[in-house]
Amino acid sequence: MAVKSYARGHSVMYVDGQWVYTDNGEPISNNERECSFCECKTTTEGHDGCLGTLPGVVNACCGHGLTERAYIQFENGMVDRGKSALLTIKIMKQTKAQNEEIDKKE
Repeated sequence: MAVKSYARGHSVMYVDGQWVYTDNGEPISNNERECSFCECKTTTEGHDGCLGTLPGVVNACCGHGLTERAYIQFENGMVDRGKSALLTIKIMKQTKAQNEEIDKKE
């Protein structure tokens, strides 16, 4: 029995000592796919492409189309999950964009 999981929303399984994509058996190592939901590639820092870098956040995941898998972990240790996390992420991204726009005008 193979261990199954997801990588950027793509079904993967652990076979013969490595993670492979379930649909074609190709290793995920050095073969990273874009998000299965928004189709964004990861940032150079390794963040979900649709999230980018969010202030005060240790790590986060958009859920890749699976709302229940979305989460955001803050520097203070608090964690938000699911729909609430997606709403928080949306608000943080909007605020960040607004602040960057203000900075451009100054």
